[in-house]
Amino acid sequence: MKNYLLIISIIVFVMSGCNQKKWDYPGTKKQNVVDEYFGTKVEDPYRWLEYDTAADVKTWVAAENVVTDKYLASIPFREALNKKLTAIWNFPKYGTPFKKGNRYFFMKNDGLQNQYVLYTQTGLDAEPEVLLDPNTLSSDGTIALSGMSFSKDGKYLAYQISRGGSDWTELFVMDIETKELLSDHIRWIKFSYAAWLGDGFFYSAFDKPEQGSELSGKNEFKKVYYHKLGDRQDDDVLIYEDKNNPLYGFDVETDKDENFIFLYVSEGTSGNALYIKEAKDIKGKFNLIAGGFDYDYYAIDMIDGKVLMMTNHKAPNYRILLVDPKKPTEKDWQELIPESDAVLSNVSVIGEKIIATYLRNAISVGMVYNANGSLLHEIDFPAIGSVSEFSGNKNSNEAFYAFSSYTYPTTIYKYDVENNVSELFHKSEIDFNTEDYETKQIFFNSKDGTRVPMFVTYKKGIALNGNNPLLLYGYGGFNVSLTPGFSISNLPFIDNGGIYVVVNLRGGGEYGKKWHESGTKMQKQNVFDDFIAAAEWLIENKYTNPEKLAILGGSNGGLLVGACMTQRPDLFKVALPQVGVLDMLRYHLPTIGYAWASDYGTSEDSKEMFEYLKAYSPLHNVKEGATYPATLITTADHDDRVVPAHSFKFAATLQEKAGDENPVLIRIETKAGHGSGKPTAKLIEETTDRWAFTMYNLGMNPKFQ
Repeated sequence: MKNYLLIISIIVFVMSGCNQKKWDYPGTKKQNVVDEYFGTKVEDPYRWLEYDTAADVKTWVAAENVVTDKYLASIPFREALNKKLTAIWNFPKYGTPFKKGNRYFFMKNDGLQNQYVLYTQTGLDAEPEVLLDPNTLSSDGTIALSGMSFSKDGKYLAYQISRGGSDWTELFVMDIETKELLSDHIRWIKFSYAAWLGDGFFYSAFDKPEQGSELSGKNEFKKVYYHKLGDRQDDDVLIYEDKNNPLYGFDVETDKDENFIFLYVSEGTSGNALYIKEAKDIKGKFNLIAGGFDYDYYAIDMIDGKVLMMTNHKAPNYRILLVDPKKPTEKDWQELIPESDAVLSNVSVIGEKIIATYLRNAISVGMVYNANGSLLHEIDFPAIGSVSEFSGNKNSNEAFYAFSSYTYPTTIYKYDVENNVSELFHKSEIDFNTEDYETKQIFFNSKDGTRVPMFVTYKKGIALNGNNPLLLYGYGGFNVSLTPGFSISNLPFIDNGGIYVVVNLRGGGEYGKKWHESGTKMQKQNVFDDFIAAAEWLIENKYTNPEKLAILGGSNGGLLVGACMTQRPDLFKVALPQVGVLDMLRYHLPTIGYAWASDYGTSEDSKEMFEYLKAYSPLHNVKEGATYPATLITTADHDDRVVPAHSFKFAATLQEKAGDENPVLIRIETKAGHGSGKPTAKLIEETTDRWAFTMYNLGMNPKFQ
């Protein structure tokens, strides 16, 4: 009876729309809600959509999905595309191996498994055995392995799972030898992992949220605890808290020898303070190494009793320092490896050597240094592309890394640190001929003359006649670097004449701290200008035209798409904002949104900041009667990072105000979150719908063999 009534209510909801439009959208009710910012009144008629667990919101979600599903089902090649994606997705995928204790570990997906499986083996030639299979934890694959940490002796594994894509994780402990689960169970962890010390570990967690607010309530007063194996969570020792700063974040690490404890304190997504204390006194006072939140400080490892630290303090591209724990203040820091013209991205200590990977024009470069900071050699990578962080141990000469590029499927190499020799360890088994495709890096000038790079990938032999379908992807924020990487999901588009372009926008980390900051707060418009300039360059140089151009971005990239489609709707035919930050006046209020203020600023900061945010906020810049690109907004009901209300309100506003020329749809996934841990089945379904919508609205008639 309940299901019957829900179906009836959806039908009524769909038919009750006051805006009779070509695309038959549900009629979304409006309410008289007005906020005042520094004397300026701002209407928010769809505020009720923020209450995602309310019955009327659930009815609206179901009604929107009915409209979207009907549209997508009408696309003639959708089923064939789904079959093609399923077929090409079905090949074994391996993670980079690593060694803990006397065992090796690696992740593997046989092809279409919903979640990767953790394997272990006693030697590289030994038969691998399953240690942990997340696919057995749920029937639909929506429980994912979200983190793991091994005890120093390799006896125990602390692993974390997330349910339905939420950022909340639960922690369990396994005896690796017996594969038995211990009694330990810890909840309400978010953005934290176990840091082992002896027969226990540190972790950071929030207090249990109020019932009903788990996915939307503000996350405050994070705390650091120490958990001893066998204890209940209620008995864990409180190590650190700050009652005066509810929005501060805390995380703890231990060095690999477990002699020191490091405390990271942050108030946003970039910049942190770093503290240290000896591990023999876990309740003792932490000593400050570096304070404030203007710079990043990362403790990498210990070398000769000193902290190997990576920082962008007085080095926008990062440098490596040595810090004496007994004299940790800045005046006693020793520079080991100075800043270079490339951006330092990762540092590992393996085989008593320092392996540093850099980005030069968003392309990976690897260097090996002695413990005294002298350069030994550059690592010869197989092509122009990206490498993962090196895995290995301080007392072993053996390391592993993964290499990838847009036309180079992920390949794993074993690396001899002493002799600087890379050896193929595992080649991708995908049926893909790299010689059929081409990637080139192009530099163009943005609106203010800034030189910006982008990677352009297509099938060889394509004619640049200005009529090619093209998808433009970007992010541009939070110091995140977009580097070359292989994606099987792009092949159906590229194989049908499409061009795939990734732009390295300001706001990212490709050129260090200055590049990042030039796309933040009162300079955020630079990011959108870069993206628009990329599109204009591609049109001017005959790669595409506005009727063949689609734009895609997720999270902060969803903001990018939302801002650009509202600023320049004439420039794009298709817009795909995924899990986007779209209400810039209220983004900081739910869950962990306040942490993004370091990039965005907030509407509460000042009148000037409020006006700047409102001027580009996608939700607040939809114009009545304007023709916007064909838009497919995607979000998920368990997204507790960028809550779905952003997408709900943006979709309702577009459907109310936009002209009828192009469809505006929203696809709302269930039992899924911001993206991490999404099961393969859902990934294929979502990718199918995204490419079907894109190709159909770009006028493509794709063939799939």
